[in-house]
Amino acid sequence: MLDYDGDTHLYLQVAEIIRRRIAEGDLASGDAIPSEAEIQQEFGIARTTARHAVRMLREQGLVYTVQGEGTFVGPPGKAPRSSRKTPMYQHIAKEIADRIKSGELRPRRPIPSETTLMQQYEVARETARRAVALLRDQGWVYTVPQRGSYVRPQEEWPEQ
Repeated sequence: MLDYDGDTHLYLQVAEIIRRRIAEGDLASGDAIPSEAEIQQEFGIARTTARHAVRMLREQGLVYTVQGEGTFVGPPGKAPRSSRKTPMYQHIAKEIADRIKSGELRPRRPIPSETTLMQQYEVARETARRAVALLRDQGWVYTVPQRGSYVRPQEEWPEQ
């Protein structure tokens, strides 16, 4: 699909493919376009290349970004946007909380590291960091500086 050896930058090729999907109606006004991570995976490109492609589409006025929600087809505020699935960091936090409740992750033992979460879920470090922060805010884990995050003792778990 992409011409890796040609004279056209990969981000331009990816932007053109997404632009074509919009023009052909595969992505309608208000629809979320694939995330940078999804673009990266679909085309086998670097995250920065995906970011450049999305930025180009945004600069051309084809898409707009809502911080923390995603990037959507159309000019901002003109069309109702479709509901995006649960943010990935919340999905990760829920799965870890479920693993804690099931006993797979035991009290006073470490949860997977940010690096492990990044690899397992194919997300950016910031997404993994937000998931751990959410677990900490909810009361499932605590963090020991320079050591990692650990499951709280069961008597300290949040109400279910």
